[in-house]
This record gives sequence, C-alpha cells and structure tokens, in this order.
Amino acid sequence: MFLKKTPGPRTAILPDGSVLTLADLPDPQVRWVASRKAAVVDAVHYGLLSRQEAIRRYGLTEEEFDGWAAAVRRHGRNALKVTQLQKFRQPIVE
Repeated sequence: MFLKKTPGPRTAILPDGSVLTLADLPDPQVRWVASRKAAVVDAVHYGLLSRQEAIRRYGLTEEEFDGWAAAVRRHGRNALKVTQLQKFRQPIVE
C-alpha cells in the first residue's frame, strides 16, 4: 500500500475519542449540512487543516468560516443547523 506524503498531520483525535482524517472531510462540491460544517470546523480546531486551507479548499469567506466556528464554540454543533438559526442568533443591539 502506498501512502501519499502530505504536509501536516493525517489524523486528529477528537475529545469523544473518535478519529478525524483527511478522508473524512466533505467533498467541496456537496451541499452544506451541519455535520459537514462541524467536520471542517473540527479539522481546523484540531490542526488537521489550517484555517486558510479550509477557506481555500471549500470556497468559504473568512466571515462564513468564523461564523461557523463561533457558533460551535458558543452553542455546540446544533447551532450549525439551518432550522436552529433563530434560536442561536445573536440579538441585534441598537
């Protein structure tokens, strides 16, 4: 078996004990759902991808990725679900 040499780590161990690999990351052309967004945020948080690499690879804006990361940090993975936007949205301060 031949393993392609890649820069950086190939796996990351998540707090629940599961292993996240580059192969587990979503294809850039698929529809975004909460679990795929969470996988990308976890990959960056645990050092599997750099923030800039994730933004480039998935065609995201910095604000979009930062919004996902902030939502997970504040409210957990459920905050990435479209049906939960109203529940977790920050109040507008005037």
